[in-house]
Amino acid sequence: MPENLTDLLSDKNRKILFVGIGNILRQDDGAGVYVSTHINETENIRVLTPEVSIENYIGKINSIDHDTLVLIDCADIKKPPGTWELISVEQISDLTFNTHNISLRRLSEFFENEVLILTIQPETVAFGENLSYIVHEACNKIVGLINKKEA
Repeated sequence: MPENLTDLLSDKNRKILFVGIGNILRQDDGAGVYVSTHINETENIRVLTPEVSIENYIGKINSIDHDTLVLIDCADIKKPPGTWELISVEQISDLTFNTHNISLRRLSEFFENEVLILTIQPETVAFGENLSYIVHEACNKIVGLINKKEA
């Protein structure tokens, strides 16, 4: 498993599918959706944005050619707001994901390829449509890293 997002992106032959998860009506819980909707697709980078309905996209995800699936989601990783980490599915047992009908660990069993989770620490998941400033800034940095890969 790559240690971080930069390591993951440095493999120019790896085909990555980024999937944005979250509820855009719960402020920072929409971070994964924000990131995925700002990623530029390339030959090796594909994107889906199921928001809160990822379980409805299992077939679609498995039908897209990729080596690594990266689920982008807000989670309480017990770090300062805006912190992000690329983690394996096995590491998510102690994390809090707020808006899923099914756990990401359980869901990952339905996917055929390597599954990683790009977690983003929220500042707030209260009702509202805008990301907090700190999480918005973090999301823009993530998007910059991903979109720079093919530059």
